Amino acid sequence: MVKFKCKNFIFETLKIALLMAFSLQPNFAASEQVHYNLTNTSSKLIRSKCNLYKGKWAYDPSYPFYGSKTYGQPKSCPFIDPEFDCLKYGRRDTAYTKYAWQPYACKLPRFDGLNFLKRWRGKKIMFVGDSLSLSQWQSFACMIYASVHNSKVKYVRKESIYFIKFQSYGVTLLYCRSSYLVDIKRERIGRVLKLGSIRQGKAWKGMDMLVFNTWHWWTHIGSSQSWDYIQDGNKIYKDMDRLTAFRKGLNTWSQWVKLNIDPAKIKVFYLGISPFHRSCKGEKKPYAGSTYKANRLPEAKVVYHVLRGLKKYVTLLDITTLSQLRKDAHPSIYSGNHAGVDCSHWCLPGLPDTWNELLYASL
Repeated sequence: MVKFKCKNFIFETLKIALLMAFSLQPNFAASEQVHYNLTNTSSKLIRSKCNLYKGKWAYDPSYPFYGSKTYGQPKSCPFIDPEFDCLKYGRRDTAYTKYAWQPYACKLPRFDGLNFLKRWRGKKIMFVGDSLSLSQWQSFACMIYASVHNSKVKYVRKESIYFIKFQSYGVTLLYCRSSYLVDIKRERIGRVLKLGSIRQGKAWKGMDMLVFNTWHWWTHIGSSQSWDYIQDGNKIYKDMDRLTAFRKGLNTWSQWVKLNIDPAKIKVFYLGISPFHRSCKGEKKPYAGSTYKANRLPEAKVVYHVLRGLKKYVTLLDITTLSQLRKDAHPSIYSGNHAGVDCSHWCLPGLPDTWNELLYASL
C-alpha cells in the first residue's frame, strides 16, 4: 500500500474518499539543450547551444493545446480548477491562449502527450509546491489528455494529495501541496515554520520525476500567513526578513535533494519564480521583445544562488522573464469567487502550458 505524506497529512491512496474515474475518449538556461529539428519528419534529435529562455512571444492560431470544459471547446479538459478557468468566469477575449514562446536560437519542440506517455510508461511524476504548482500540474495533465482523450483516466483528489493516472500507460501525475517545502508544525506556542525541517519529504520519495516550486507564500502577512513563528536552528522568531527565511528554507530543500536524489535515475526540476504584477486588469497582449523593464527579482537571485550548488541534480525552468512579459495571462477579475484582481495566478489554458513545453524540451 502506497502512503503519501504532504503538509503533515498521511493518505492511503486506496482509501481516498473522493474518486472520479473518467473513461474518456540547475542545468541552467544557457547550458546545452536538446531540441527537435521540426523540419525532419523523423524528429531526429540534434544538439546545439541554445538558451530556451531567450526569445519572444508570437501569435500562433494553432494554440491552445486543449480547451475549457465550461464551453465544450475542442479537446476540453476536465481537470481545470475554477480559479484558473477564466472562460468560466466571464473572460471573452481568448487571444491570451494563442501565444507561443519562440526562442531566438532554436525551435521549441511541439509538446506531444502521446510521445511523453510512451517514453514515461509506468512512471510517476510529482509536482510539489503551492497553487502555482497546482496550475502547472493541471496544465500538464490537460496537455497529455488532449493527445489521448479517449483513454481511461483515474482522477483522485483528497486534501493535499491529488493524482491523475493514465491507465493504459501506467503513467501517474501527482500533485503534493507544500507551500514552503519545509515543515510547519503546530506546537504549544502556535504554528511554527521550521526552516531546518523537511520531514514531509518522505512523500516525495519513489518518484521518477519531481518538479518543485515555492515562493509566493513566503511573503504573506497577517491573516493570510499560515504560521505564527519561525524556527531557525534552536531559535524561535516572531518574524524575520522573508528573503532570508526563503534562502534558509531553500537551502534545507537543497540538502534534501543531495541526500535523496540519484540524478542517474530521477529527474528533478525547479520552477523558477512566477512573477506577481501589481496590475493586470484589461491587459490583452504580451509585452513585445524579450526583456522586461524591471530589476531582476531578489527572490530569483536566491533561487539562482541555491541552484548553483545543485547543477548535478536539478534543472531550473527559468520562466521568470518570459512570464513577466505576460500580464495579459492572469485571471484578473475572472478567477472564481476570489475578490479583487488576481495578478499572481494564471489562466488555463494559458501560460503554464508554456512552462510545460519547456519542461518537455528539457527532458
